[in-house]
Amino acid sequence: MYEWITISAYPWIKALHVIAVIAWMAGMLYLPRLFVYHCEAEVGSKQSETFKVMEWRLLKAIINPAMVITWLAGLYLAWAGHWYASGWFHAKLTLVLILSGVHGFFSRLVKDFAADRNTKSQKFYRIINEVPTLLMIVIVILVIVKPF
Repeated sequence: MYEWITISAYPWIKALHVIAVIAWMAGMLYLPRLFVYHCEAEVGSKQSETFKVMEWRLLKAIINPAMVITWLAGLYLAWAGHWYASGWFHAKLTLVLILSGVHGFFSRLVKDFAADRNTKSQKFYRIINEVPTLLMIVIVILVIVKPF
């Protein structure tokens, strides 16, 4: 009975995982873009206050829940699919941990902007915007190609 439930649930949880990854990555790519424009807005201006709301809502309503679902579904898939012994999975897991750290860093930046404590430049945010993209590319290659 348990094995049948696992087999029938696997593709549904895989679909949920992919949907959550897409939502997480969309937010992780958009948030630093907001930072690029926010750092140029005058502190206390209507534009700055609007960016604060946008960043907070994006983080709390999309990015955070999507990351949690990604992790929960992904851990289930690794367990149910017996992927935890594969080399590519270890590499993917390491990169997802790094991506989660970037997520935490972005969360800190949202708090800094909310408190008008941004100290970083527009150039910094343009560069940091590429980190989630590069991690995503390598993670997708690992999952699809399974090179080792």
